[in-house]
Formats: sequence, structure tokens, C-alpha cells
Amino acid sequence: MFTKHVVPVLGAKPLQKVTGGDVDKLYAGLTLGPGTAQILHVVLKACFASAVKKKLRADNPVADAEKPSGESRNDGIVLDEEELGKLVQGFRGHSLYPIVATAAFTGMRRNEMLALRWVDVDLDAGMISVSRNVEETKAHGRRIVTPKSKKGHRTLQIDPGLVQLLRQERDRALRLVAGIPDGAEVNLSLIRLPDEALVFPALGADLTAIRCPPGVTTSFIKHARRLGFQGLSIHDLRGSHETVLLDRGVPVHVVAKRCGHDPAMLLRAYAKRTKKSDTNAANVIGTLTKGVL
Repeated sequence: MFTKHVVPVLGAKPLQKVTGGDVDKLYAGLTLGPGTAQILHVVLKACFASAVKKKLRADNPVADAEKPSGESRNDGIVLDEEELGKLVQGFRGHSLYPIVATAAFTGMRRNEMLALRWVDVDLDAGMISVSRNVEETKAHGRRIVTPKSKKGHRTLQIDPGLVQLLRQERDRALRLVAGIPDGAEVNLSLIRLPDEALVFPALGADLTAIRCPPGVTTSFIKHARRLGFQGLSIHDLRGSHETVLLDRGVPVHVVAKRCGHDPAMLLRAYAKRTKKSDTNAANVIGTLTKGVL
């Protein structure tokens, strides 16, 4: 398996120069089944972990790469604009509503959102700085780490609707810190949140407590199913966000940078997700050939 799939892609690169992006390209070109791809990922990660342990390199690039899907469908479920809007509206009033809206309209990964702090959000400028994610391991438990790859660090522009929603969440957090009940008139600008206050903390009074990632996924799947979205995972919102932007004609390099992807890998995934681009191309060609053929 390594000789056929890994060596042709990574074999010529020095061990110290292999990056998470290189591993992403490897995974994007795989023709293996989902289960076999998962096994390759585990083995490759273990190999680089051994290299780190022996001080042959400082980090494990496989940890920064997109893990191959273990599901039978590599492309996931893709929602169009109307379906995406219906899903987000269906979560209104649910504790996951702001998380679902943020995932749908930024393309952020679940663990990136759960590590997001208010100091990373500039509501006046409509910008989110992504530079952290939640990691859960046997050795360290659940903690927040900083990605080593450049793709893990990026800045996102957000629309006024999401700004307004996050502003409401921030006001709620400020009231919680000050012990002020909802509806009470007070100047919230006088209240300061802790530097480590999370945008989407665990439910409770501690704004720095990390929400359980698997719990978020399970809760999302259950409510999405009630709304009629069978088999939809929260990660599918990321793919839907990317697909909507690409279908709208946003350049692939812009979408890739926004979502922390390698452009080539994003194009391969997009080709599997939708046939709309091919239909659009056929329509354009039709206008060119009209009256000629």
C-alpha cells in the first residue's frame, strides 16, 4: 500500500520537509476505499510520530492534514443555498443555532469553532481570526492547540447577518459575566470578558470551558434528522459552504484560502460533490454555439 500510494507522492521529499499540505495532496489522489484510506492514515501518522519521538523532525504533518473520510461516501452530503438556509432556520432556538449558522456561513471546522475566543472576533470589522482548534488525545485529554501549518491560520470576512447573531451571543456572555438578567437596561461596554472566553463554550457559567466535540456532533445529527436531513453531519456544512461559493463563481483560490484548503484538493472534492458546474459550462457553450452549429 505504501509503495503504490505513498512513495510516488512523498518518497522524493526529505523527511523534515513533508508538510500537512503534502499529506492532503496524497489523500486527495487516493483511489483506495474509505476503510483502507483510514488505515493508511493511522499508519502514516504513527510513522511520523515515531520520527518526532526520535527527534528526526519537530512535528507530525499528518496531524495537520485533513483526515480521510471513514464513511462510504467521500464527498458527503451537499446542501444547496435553499437547503442550507432551511437547515439553519430549523436550528433557531436550539443551543447549537449559533454554531450551525457559523459553520454554514464561514466553512469553519467544528473544532476550530469550539476553540474560537471573543478576542479572535472583530465584530465592528466583520472579521474572524482562525488560529486554534480543539484536540482530544489520550495523553493530554481535551485541550486547545495552535495548528502548525499555515493553512490552519487564516482570517475570514463575515456577513452582517452573522455579525448580528454573534453580537447577540457576545451580549449574552457579557450579561452572564456581570450577572445581569436578560432585558435589564445596562451599558454593556463597561463589562469586560476574560481573554480566554470562548465564543461557543460548554453550557454553564464558565466561559472558558471547552464544549465536548462529539457531543456537538451527536446533538447536531439528532436535530438535523428531526428536520428531515437524514445522514447529515456538521462537517457537511463546510463542504456545502465551499460548494455554494464555487457555484456562485467565487475563484477557487479564494475559497481554498477562506476554508484552509489546498486548491487542488478542493477542486477534486468539488468535482465529486456537484454536477452544477458542468451544467453551467454546457449552458455557456450553448450560447457560444448558437447560430454557429
